[in-house]
Amino acid sequence: MSPVIIGLLGIAVLLVIFLLRMPVGFAMAFVGFIGFSCLVSLEAGASILARDAFHSFSSYSLTVLPMFMFMGSLASASGMSQRLYEASYSLLGRLRGGLAMATVAACAIFAAISGSTNATAAAMGKVSLPEMKRYNYADSLATGCVAAAGSLGILIPPSTIFIIYGIMTEQSIGKLFVAGVFPGLILAALFIIVVAVLCWRNPDLGPAGEATDWKQKIRGLAGVTETFALFALVIAGLFFGWFSPTQAGGAGAAGTLLIGLATRQLTWQGFLGATKEALRITCMVMFIVYGATVFGHFMAVTTIPMILADWVAGLPLPPTAVMGVIVLIYLLGGCFMDALALITLTIPILYPVVLALGFDPIWFGVIIVLVTGMGVITPPVGVNVYVIKGIAKDVPLETIFKGIFPFLGAQIVTVAILMGFPHIATFLPSLTTY
Repeated sequence: MSPVIIGLLGIAVLLVIFLLRMPVGFAMAFVGFIGFSCLVSLEAGASILARDAFHSFSSYSLTVLPMFMFMGSLASASGMSQRLYEASYSLLGRLRGGLAMATVAACAIFAAISGSTNATAAAMGKVSLPEMKRYNYADSLATGCVAAAGSLGILIPPSTIFIIYGIMTEQSIGKLFVAGVFPGLILAALFIIVVAVLCWRNPDLGPAGEATDWKQKIRGLAGVTETFALFALVIAGLFFGWFSPTQAGGAGAAGTLLIGLATRQLTWQGFLGATKEALRITCMVMFIVYGATVFGHFMAVTTIPMILADWVAGLPLPPTAVMGVIVLIYLLGGCFMDALALITLTIPILYPVVLALGFDPIWFGVIIVLVTGMGVITPPVGVNVYVIKGIAKDVPLETIFKGIFPFLGAQIVTVAILMGFPHIATFLPSLTTY
């Protein structure tokens, strides 16, 4: 068989293994090793396994992962999600749908220190869902807004997906982080607009909460100063070149630890739990990177990426139309695959195509993070939906999926805005040092 046929068979086998729920990293390493061995030799395949393991696990770029994972885990264990929600509620709670708007705002801020969709949805869901139930919010709006707003965790920096994309494409992680700021704020604003429109059309979806006086508002805002300080420290440090992404993660984790100790919200059990959670997620992601590296070498010897890039570059279509097709591929793929798995599988194939079309790789990174973010709330995978289902056990799964569709529209609009105005994503990176 030709290398191309073997490559296509390898992709098909990989998708089948994904459906069988084999861990993503193991699946990609296994298929990559078998495919590379078939095309080159068994000795070469074994050499690739060992060499890629050494290079992946000793990579300095990957040291950014444990730092930001630890930062997010400590923030959750320190009660920051509770204080963020109370601050957002003090400003927005008295409006129709105000609790849902407050949840979106709190998710956007918590995403700036979490970097995970699941962690953001889980942390804010535990705080906000009981309150929205107490104020008789419709289950579809309450659960849908938390699941959707949790997707901000992979767009607003720091973001695990940006780190993986940066490592695989050799792009600056610092530039990718700051590139997600404006798109993340736009998406959060559109989520709030969706809530406002839904509650304007049907006030019963989200009744207004209790009014708060200025003392309560000021007290609530004072509770989130540490979060804004952490975000400013990390982003300003990256933007002005004070430290590298790894150093930024270390500074953020140290700052979060000091805040947890100063507020006496971080217990010894919470610290141990946060450490174990950060370690577990870091090991999982690092092994996915290793598997993707092995699979990428297999794809390289099949020549599929180069053939696809040449074919797409020769299509009688404008580059924007081709990019629209690529976005559609990610949108459909996100419905059936985890975001990390989808990106690690497709980047070796589609990234050369994007470069051949002349698109900015930083802008493309933001686009695919946005699109794969849709996958965390769309059926049948919809990881965030299942996270919320685990918290709101009495709410039917179909009700949660029904609630996410208006927010899915906001994500599509955000992608369209970035397609039309790419400078939104590339302006800040053009000013940064890292």
